[in-house]
Amino acid sequence: MKVVVLGAGVIGVASAWFLSRHGFAVSVVDRQAEPAAETSFANGGQISVSHAEPWANPAAPLKILRWLGQRDAPLLLRPQPDPAQWRWGLAFLRECTRERARHNTAQLVRLGLYSRATLQALRRETGIAYDERTRGILHLYTDAAELEAAREPARLMTELGCERRVVSADEAVAIEPALRQARALLVGATYTEADESGDACRFTRELAAMCRARGVRFLMGHRVTALRSSGGRIGHVEAIDAEGRYVRLEGDRYVLALGCDSARLAAPLGVRLNLYPAKGYSLTMPVRDASLAHQVSLTDDRHKLVFSRLGERLRIAGTAELGGHGRALDHIRCAAILRRVEQLFPGAGDTSRVEYWSGLRPATPSNLPYVGGTRVANLFLNTGHGTLGWTQACGSGRALADLIAGRQPEVDFAFCGAPVARAPAITSRENMSA
Repeated sequence: MKVVVLGAGVIGVASAWFLSRHGFAVSVVDRQAEPAAETSFANGGQISVSHAEPWANPAAPLKILRWLGQRDAPLLLRPQPDPAQWRWGLAFLRECTRERARHNTAQLVRLGLYSRATLQALRRETGIAYDERTRGILHLYTDAAELEAAREPARLMTELGCERRVVSADEAVAIEPALRQARALLVGATYTEADESGDACRFTRELAAMCRARGVRFLMGHRVTALRSSGGRIGHVEAIDAEGRYVRLEGDRYVLALGCDSARLAAPLGVRLNLYPAKGYSLTMPVRDASLAHQVSLTDDRHKLVFSRLGERLRIAGTAELGGHGRALDHIRCAAILRRVEQLFPGAGDTSRVEYWSGLRPATPSNLPYVGGTRVANLFLNTGHGTLGWTQACGSGRALADLIAGRQPEVDFAFCGAPVARAPAITSRENMSA
């Protein structure tokens, strides 16, 4: 059986890997010249099961209103004359109830735990290297009210199997000694020892090389323009190659893993995906003074930033900007990130050699990704992972490969499309539309 995977980011390549292990003949198609050249290129680097509290929660609407007009706000809404943005926003508000937030958290924790274990098994089996670190993730709090608000999500995540324990400011410094310079700012933290970090781009390209060794074909420099259906099935995919030539691609099954472009390509088939780009920023710089640089991966909840150590590089990423599909850097937002880095870890990085980047995360209102089948018989989805694509990639790829192979996935998750035996009923509004 031939499977065509559309998208060569970390999600698409992970899907290709697990599909090839089932014995499928797999082709991967992407518009870029090499894998992981867009959203997976310079993300925050965290395998963060503990980052499962969805953006849509009871506290979110007031925070967003307070941040309106602040160009350096952690979550910035730039209203557009775009019906897709308003549909997404209304659905987001519906997900902000306590009940919905709890449901979505549970789903994200289950998928995250499964995905982290799958990544660890893959690493043991293949020896793949990607500047990985297995020293946990420390969530920092500099506001007492926010620390107090974190206790219930931490308790819920621990109850669901992701231990996230509350620690004092002094305990946080003991876990990450580089925080000693910022000790006066800290009121406490939560710590998840089992979480990890690593370079998603390097991982994706290393895994792509292993996929090629297994016979997976990569068609790079091919821009997908349309999915053509007939009789309730995809008949072929149309693309334009790097020389501008028309290419027709045929398979028995198709996996849509094209991030923010997934909704546009699926819509003509009657598959409505409520996706909107959440532009994130990152900066990467060499370590200047190793004694001042963090070793443990960190999350600064107040500023919505994550800090990862990738070998001799520091990667700081985060914030979210909801304002269309443009990737232009806002230098005010870039400066705000660097300012926070210098506040927490002065002198750690070489600020004269900072590289800034932005990427468009495909976000759903609930934060739950689309993983599973659709009303189109041979079209499958693996998209909409938002800020958790690297965290969920291996688990999503493995579960989707199982579904395509007609097997029961091992994770209890609300897959879209036809329900599977162990999965709960699909209650996420955006997943129901698929």
